[in-house]
Amino acid sequence: MNKCSKPALPLVMLALAMLLLSACAAGNTAQTTNSSANGQQSDASQSTTQEKAVEIENMGVKMVFPEAPKRAVTLNQHATEVMLVLGLESSMVGTAYLDDQILPKYKTQYDKIPVLAKQYPSKEVFMAAAPDFAYAGWKSAFNDKNLGSREELAQQGVQTYVQESSNKPGPILEDVYRDILNIGRIFRVEERAEKLVNDIRAQVQSIQTQIGTVEQAPKVFVYDSGEDKPFTAANNYLTSLIKSVKAKNIFDDIDKSFTEVTWEEVVNRNPDVIIILDYGDTSLADKEKLLLSKPALAGVEAIKNKRFVVLPLSAAAEGVRAPIALKTLAAGLYPDKVK
Repeated sequence: MNKCSKPALPLVMLALAMLLLSACAAGNTAQTTNSSANGQQSDASQSTTQEKAVEIENMGVKMVFPEAPKRAVTLNQHATEVMLVLGLESSMVGTAYLDDQILPKYKTQYDKIPVLAKQYPSKEVFMAAAPDFAYAGWKSAFNDKNLGSREELAQQGVQTYVQESSNKPGPILEDVYRDILNIGRIFRVEERAEKLVNDIRAQVQSIQTQIGTVEQAPKVFVYDSGEDKPFTAANNYLTSLIKSVKAKNIFDDIDKSFTEVTWEEVVNRNPDVIIILDYGDTSLADKEKLLLSKPALAGVEAIKNKRFVVLPLSAAAEGVRAPIALKTLAAGLYPDKVK
């Protein structure tokens, strides 16, 4: 054996040891790198789950919501019902101003929320609820007579939203959908809002399919109130609903939301059906009695045939009740088609 070959084994072992140490070091480096990458990924995941600020323009007012409101007050029934249907009752600290009864399906949730006032609350009562958000059906909620301007409330830390579809001329269902989707964005429940809008669309389509083809659109007169002169719907959301069931409001040519007309003009336009809005201090029975007792109306088709369709005022508001309103209208206008 060559003398020089004897120390070869220790050299080989030394080389192997160095290789093992190198591999371990590389492994540790890779583990450190992976841990670092995982840490970055975790941080990225956390940052994506953090709420992004939502920017909304409402009635010309631009607002930013860094996070979803936690202490909302709703003013007007259709605003309240939008919130309830979206499952946001836990974010509500007060409501006010019902037109009639809340939707029965949501009464349990509604009863858990403080009612601040029969109509609009005073500024003191409103602010005592410590709200961070106020959602009104009508812009009249935010004036000096009621809660103060939207600018004043914003300075006090209260963001506001006005149902835009309720405060524009000739609103249609698409305008209502936009309001619902905006509330969904503000409260970070976009999927619920989209589902609600899609459900309403589907129900509307189903009702229209049941109606089918209409050879001649029924003429409709909306009676809201008034004895000497009737107060009626003109170019407003209810007129849009009437059109959706293939009928015609006889006063849709007047460029107002609601307006006063004359009984003579009602006679001249001769409606086939009268829609009675059931609300207020005058009972439904008294409204029907008034219409049937008017001598001037005796020759009107709707009176001769006693064709009345009754709608609660809440169903005529720009909220979640479109399917209820349309089903009621369709059943009254086309009883042989829609039950």
